Amino acid sequence: MILGVIADDFTGASDIASMLVRAGLRTVQTIGLPDGPAPDADAVVVALKSRTAPVADAVRESLAALAWLRAAGAQRFYFKYCSTFDSTAEGNIGPVTDALMTALGTDITVMCPALPENGRTVYAGHLFVGDTLLSESGMRHHPLTPMTDANLLRVLQPQVPAGQGIGLVRHGTVAKGADAVRRELDTLRARGVRYAVTDAVDNADLKVLAEATSDLPLVTGGSGLALGLRAEAPRTDATSLPPVGGHAAVLSGSCSVATNAQVNDWIASGRPAYRIDAMQFGADGAPDPAEAALAWAAPRLAGGPVLIYATSTPDEVRAVQAHFGVEQAGVLVEDCLARVACGLVDLGVRRLVTAGGETSGAVVNALDVNQLRIGPTIDPGVPWTHAEQRGLLLAMKSGNFGTVDFFAKALGQVA
Repeated sequence: MILGVIADDFTGASDIASMLVRAGLRTVQTIGLPDGPAPDADAVVVALKSRTAPVADAVRESLAALAWLRAAGAQRFYFKYCSTFDSTAEGNIGPVTDALMTALGTDITVMCPALPENGRTVYAGHLFVGDTLLSESGMRHHPLTPMTDANLLRVLQPQVPAGQGIGLVRHGTVAKGADAVRRELDTLRARGVRYAVTDAVDNADLKVLAEATSDLPLVTGGSGLALGLRAEAPRTDATSLPPVGGHAAVLSGSCSVATNAQVNDWIASGRPAYRIDAMQFGADGAPDPAEAALAWAAPRLAGGPVLIYATSTPDEVRAVQAHFGVEQAGVLVEDCLARVACGLVDLGVRRLVTAGGETSGAVVNALDVNQLRIGPTIDPGVPWTHAEQRGLLLAMKSGNFGTVDFFAKALGQVA
């Protein structure tokens, strides 16, 4: 194994895995901490559900993943978080990075969330979504990790131990090439900087940064930095997956702007869709929402793919959170969609698209999927994957990723 990756959620893990197979690395994604021998792969991505976990839990799980990857023979390590740098106010990006650095005995690493292919760029230490500051994008309304500050150095500061330096590798330095970046990292290290935020506005910048950090035992970032990685002998079969039969379906729990548009596009095209109204959970006389969704889907699956969604607008999300509480609202939706996923598989669904990191995590856990072989990319950051033990093809989409016609495009690839 060449590379060990620790990802803080399930769709983020698939995101970086898709970049690795593009680089010619045969890649396996595990769901949770692996158990048993290392799979036959050039890279292994351990998908945790640690982004919104309590800090101590996130650190413990990440260190356990690191220990397994080291024992499995990984030579370099990558902590993967979202390209929108979102986490809780207390972490978990800073605390996990610090713990991994300490375990590996390294004194500096880079913080590189940029993913220009999906409109995430960093300039002057500020994160942009398209041409909008992160703090003015739809991420300011995220139900679990709202991002109201685009200055990455300022976001990171309260997450790291007091007195540990945070620095910036500016775009002007990156534009001069890998040697210039290495010199700047040496300068920052000499000043006591432990965390170096890096500007990057295009893929060329990411490739420079990947080259400049090739001797660091640990890098951190979104999936973009992986674009600069290259296998010494790229595998021509890195994206090959077996065909499966059966029905197809989409489950959407993300409430991001992108996913709302994708749900609306599916409905506008006349395809069958069923909305789960979270306000009806536990209402007197209301049917069980998962059972109702499955009863609706059962007679329609033979006619083609169906969409079942709990995706809502920001105002609707706030109303649900006010009614149930933020944490309980999320649990109710995740549990419902996970039960729907199990029911759909029982009905013969073998090609399943999920939208949203929390939704995807709940679904794979409910289906008892523990390992995925990574296949071809649908849109940047979103591949098809194969769960061999269940005979399923799964595409797990981060809420903010994908073109407006993503659902139909994804299922069209494996029709």
